[in-house]
Amino acid sequence: MSKDKRIFDLEERLIDFAVRIIRTTESLPKTRVGNHIAGQLIRCGTSSAPNYGEAQSAESRSDFIHKMKVSLKSYVKQRYGY
Repeated sequence: MSKDKRIFDLEERLIDFAVRIIRTTESLPKTRVGNHIAGQLIRCGTSSAPNYGEAQSAESRSDFIHKMKVSLKSYVKQRYGY
């Protein structure tokens, strides 16, 4: 996939990321710790796509930027652990 194409398919990539997170959590052990980690991963890993979708309906440029920052923060936190 070319770099130009990837710029415009963010929503699709966020949905794919959420699906990978869900599949990963399903493979965790069904223990107290496994369930806790799975819950955290599900909440964090699936929130970026809806946050991005919300940004698409922003009422102003500054609102869009703010909502995109929320989405990016959620994605980076889950993906890289910061």
